[in-house]
Amino acid sequence: MVEGRTLVLSVDRDDDIGYKASIGSPVIGREACLDAATSLGLADPEDSDVNAIFQAIKTYDELKNAGEDVEVAVVAGNHLHMIEGDRQIAEHLGMVIARTGATNCVVVADGAEDEFVIPIIQSKIPVTSIRRVVVSQIPNLEGTYYIIKKLLNDPKFSRIILVPIGLALLLYAGANIFGYPQIATIIVLGAIGSYLLYRGFGIDDSLRAFFNALRTSLKRARFSFVTYAVGVLLLIIGIVLGLMSILEHYTSDGSFGVLLYLLTFVYGSVLWITLGGIVASVGIIIDNFFYEREGLARVIVFPFFIGAIGLIAYGASIYVLSVSSVAEFPYTPVTALQYILYGIIGGLACIVAGVGIQRYLNRRINSQPGSQDQIIEVI
Repeated sequence: MVEGRTLVLSVDRDDDIGYKASIGSPVIGREACLDAATSLGLADPEDSDVNAIFQAIKTYDELKNAGEDVEVAVVAGNHLHMIEGDRQIAEHLGMVIARTGATNCVVVADGAEDEFVIPIIQSKIPVTSIRRVVVSQIPNLEGTYYIIKKLLNDPKFSRIILVPIGLALLLYAGANIFGYPQIATIIVLGAIGSYLLYRGFGIDDSLRAFFNALRTSLKRARFSFVTYAVGVLLLIIGIVLGLMSILEHYTSDGSFGVLLYLLTFVYGSVLWITLGGIVASVGIIIDNFFYEREGLARVIVFPFFIGAIGLIAYGASIYVLSVSSVAEFPYTPVTALQYILYGIIGGLACIVAGVGIQRYLNRRINSQPGSQDQIIEVI
């Protein structure tokens, strides 16, 4: 048993008891400390200083029950100015020592920040023990664990997070198995980037609308069901050919950048993807012609605009790849220049033709609003 009077001291360096609970420092005595802890707990139940004060009271009770001459107190600093607060702690501690007659001290702190003032306390009174309070259930550990566990059990969240991670790992493993370890990282990054764009641009909503339209066209025996199916097959062919084009022109010397790989994919796939889009849009036009003629003028431009984008993208990819000296590329810069000119001219011609037909249809509809059958004559 320690001789003399022991002071159980709780340190609140940032003065939460004063800033949040409006309690002045120092607080001396068990009942006063208990009231301070209760007031601070009601003001901010998440403040760790509440637990530190209760721990000081508990330590006081244990030492008192063991027969020691003991007192408990709380001293606080300053919430905004740490230097001024440390000086205030030294001043208040001197007041506590003078009032209680303590000869040694047991310090109770709730973190490393409060422990910074221990040298100040030791300059006033010998420190015989230090108790650091660690809250058993803190949000950064246990709470985070249960939040993550709950989210992973949510099918919606798990599809968003776990599916792309699993797909990336499978692509990486597949690239190594099939003998392309040098482009495994490129495939994984491309897959992750595609997924982020897929979610970010709302492509998932567009695909959901597409499959709903496909289901509707099948139930109603629409012609667009066949063209949708053909368009999807052409899209798949285009993607496969685009990937094959990347593998064909891949170089291991690091001369290829991300832009060139993207243009290589466009060069191999864009014509097939464009053809698939045109076929699908033709089915939409046919359905509108037979079943929803009032929407015919709106959808008539689809194949023209899709064709224009495809022609321009194809010509641009050929020209950039030719001037970039891609290995084994079949076009020279002079020939590629002709392709990009043809692509631009053909694309503009498609846009002009589509807009012209749409405006002509709109004029016919507006001139005879009571008769939708006039559109048949135009077709």
